[in-house]
Amino acid sequence: MALVFPFSAIVGQDEIKLALLIAAVDSSVGGVLAFGDRGTGKSTAVRALAQLLPKMKVVVGCPYACDPAKPAASCEHCRGTSEAELKSRQVPVPVVDLPLGATEDRVVGALDLERALTQGVKAFEPGLLARAHRGFLYIDEANLLEDHLVDLLLDVAASGENVVEREGLSIRHPAKFVLVGTGNPEEGELRPQLLDRFGLSVEVRTPEDLPTRIEVVRRRDAFERDPEAFIAKWKKEDDKLRRKILAARERVSSVKVPDATLESAAKLCMGLGTDGLRGELTLIRAARALAAYEGDASVGDKHLKRVAPSALRHRLRRNPLDEAGSTVRVERALAEHFAA
Repeated sequence: MALVFPFSAIVGQDEIKLALLIAAVDSSVGGVLAFGDRGTGKSTAVRALAQLLPKMKVVVGCPYACDPAKPAASCEHCRGTSEAELKSRQVPVPVVDLPLGATEDRVVGALDLERALTQGVKAFEPGLLARAHRGFLYIDEANLLEDHLVDLLLDVAASGENVVEREGLSIRHPAKFVLVGTGNPEEGELRPQLLDRFGLSVEVRTPEDLPTRIEVVRRRDAFERDPEAFIAKWKKEDDKLRRKILAARERVSSVKVPDATLESAAKLCMGLGTDGLRGELTLIRAARALAAYEGDASVGDKHLKRVAPSALRHRLRRNPLDEAGSTVRVERALAEHFAA
């Protein structure tokens, strides 16, 4: 197994690290999109998160890794079985890569040809969506994904289930995952429908200050020369982050969202002219997850300010009279709103 750069050792990319931690605390935030320059550590951060996440309980033998405490209603393996009857074990949270050239069969699943030929039975071979259930589905260069796969992902992301009807098969199985995408804006924009499905959108830039650049190179070089020693050096910090994620997951449902905070979120979205109410919902969920992560009992303005750019920058309408970028517009709205 390839050794992965430690999450806590990543330098100068605070926004993407925070967005990934928020998604790890509360999957209902809706995933993370990271757009930016090549070679800025986007993929490194995603793969480092996979190593950081606490293990999860799954039902032994279940092809969809159901939670023994709450098996999915659409899972044929676990349906109608009580928790006491289900054997469980702990496994790493899946982080599944969706390659750009993947066929639809590989993504959604298809007929198991080997069993069909050798045993004469029609059996389902689960695809990438099944493997990603309860975990993360990672798309590198998400803006280059083929349209038919984008449409498929939109359907599954909306319903939390994958429906396969082909070759005489009719299968429905759970497929709830956190979507994580990375890309370079120079290679094309993301389709608006898929863009809207990401809860948080972060901009990853090449560090412009000399000390940060030097530290990035120093750490990367140390990792490549002796990865085991480098990982061991940062293990304590990664363990600390893992414990914070677990504590935040336990705490997040009890974090209060005062009416004043809801009003601030709504006013901010109205001032920016975001379409629909998904902006407010994501803003509140992300702020609540951040509050839980930081050990706060309720959501306040400080949490809204930190997550607003990530939650809202990709939801703004184009304004021909305002040439400022979306990040600048959000920051300007924050300054105006919280100065009032």
